Amino acid sequence: MSLCASCHSGCCRSFAVPVTGADILRIQSGCGLTFWDFVVRWADEEGNIARNHAPQFHFDDEPETPFVICLMQDDSDYFPETSRCKFLLEEAPTDEQPLGTARCGIYNQRPGACRAFPAKLNSTNELAIIYDVPATGRDSGHPIHQLCPRQWTPRDLDPIQQIQDLVVAKYEMNFFHVLAEAWNRQPGPWNLFPDFLKMVYTNRLRGAGEVDVDEIARETREAPAQFPRIAA
Repeated sequence: MSLCASCHSGCCRSFAVPVTGADILRIQSGCGLTFWDFVVRWADEEGNIARNHAPQFHFDDEPETPFVICLMQDDSDYFPETSRCKFLLEEAPTDEQPLGTARCGIYNQRPGACRAFPAKLNSTNELAIIYDVPATGRDSGHPIHQLCPRQWTPRDLDPIQQIQDLVVAKYEMNFFHVLAEAWNRQPGPWNLFPDFLKMVYTNRLRGAGEVDVDEIARETREAPAQFPRIAA
């Protein structure tokens, strides 16, 4: 039986999921959603969400506050005072499964961070290393935050697909850091951030020349009326 066959998805209840611009556009396109349907900015003064992995963005309404761009979370349908990833589909607890089971509602469009779990690239970016998953995802006694019932092994993962997912996830997160650096030089408003992402990624494929992220950031701030509006 697969390790995740009867999972209650404690990881999707315990952690904020940072997303890249590529993740956001993939979910929008594949699920017919707007940015505002599933994206949130979470204040991250202590760096506990970014974890030296995801970039932090600043916005003109709170210029001193670092934010990480993440998937929204909703209240759990079955476990009061707990939350879950917005896209986690829960099934009711049973005698056999007292914590219930759950599955990803956007599996084919899931973010790179979810695709890469529970592995990372080694120092040469050639091999995948499976890291130890902690017993619980939060400092909480609630059993819903318990994570994997056993440690993962290489046999649990596809040796080809896992490497591909890791490489793409690393590339996209590095590119998102470039976007953050450009945006943060002169932080703009949160309600224009989707326009900035759309312009950057629309211009990512070019017949010739480089994508000037700084120029796109400047244009987004200075001429917002030219962009399709997305209601906040």
